[in-house]
Amino acid sequence: MSDAAPQPTGSAHAELARRALTEITPPDTIGAELEPVDEVDGVVSVRFATLLPGYPGWAWTVSVAQVEGQEPTVLEVELLPGDDALVAPEWVPWADRLASQGADHESDEDEDDEDEDDESDDDDESDEDSDDDDDDDDDDDDDDDSDDDDSDDGDSDDDEPQAVVHGGDVDGVDIDGLDSHDRSDDDSDDDDDSDSDDSDDDSDSDAAPREESSPRRRRRRR
Repeated sequence: MSDAAPQPTGSAHAELARRALTEITPPDTIGAELEPVDEVDGVVSVRFATLLPGYPGWAWTVSVAQVEGQEPTVLEVELLPGDDALVAPEWVPWADRLASQGADHESDEDEDDEDEDDESDDDDESDEDSDDDDDDDDDDDDDDDSDDDDSDDGDSDDDEPQAVVHGGDVDGVDIDGLDSHDRSDDDSDDDDDSDSDDSDDDSDSDAAPREESSPRRRRRRR
C-alpha cells in the first residue's frame, strides 16, 4: 500500500511527465509521484500512482530522454503494474501485446482470404457440376423424346388397319377379279374384231355382185 500514497520526490521531469499523462487520462486519475527509475542511455522512467479503480499496485510511467545540451523529450507513456500488483504470472508489455494482436489480426485476414479462395473454387466446381448435370439432363430429355417418337411410330403402325388378304388379294385388291375383268374385256374386243371382220366380208360380198352385174347390164343395152 506504500505505492498508493507515496511522498513526492520532485524529480526534474515530474511536471513534463504529468503534462504528458494528461493527454491520455484525466488529471484526477493521476496520483502522487513515485520514485523514478533510471534506464539506460540517459532515459528516466517517471512514475505516478494511478487512482483508477480496479488497478491497485499499478503506476503511470512516463519515459523521458535527457540528452546533454537539449530539452528533455517524452518517449513513452503507459500504465504498468508494480511489484504487488494483481496481474498475470508473466506480464506482457503493451507494445508486445499490440504486436501480438497485430500478428493475430493479419493471420485472421490471411485465413479469411484463404476461405474466400476455397469458397470461390467450390463455387466454380459447383457450376461445372451443374453444367454437367444440365448436359446430362438434356441428353436424357433427348433420349426420352427419341423413345417417345419411336413409341409413337410403333403405335401409329399398330393403329393402322391391316388389310384383309384373301387367296387372290393383294393389299385388299382382288387380283382374280381384275384378271377376269381383263379377260372379259379381251373377249369383248375379240368379239368386236370378229364382228367387224364379218361386216367387212358382207360388205365386200354385196359389192362384188353389183360390180359383176354392171357389165351384164351394159351388154344388154348393146
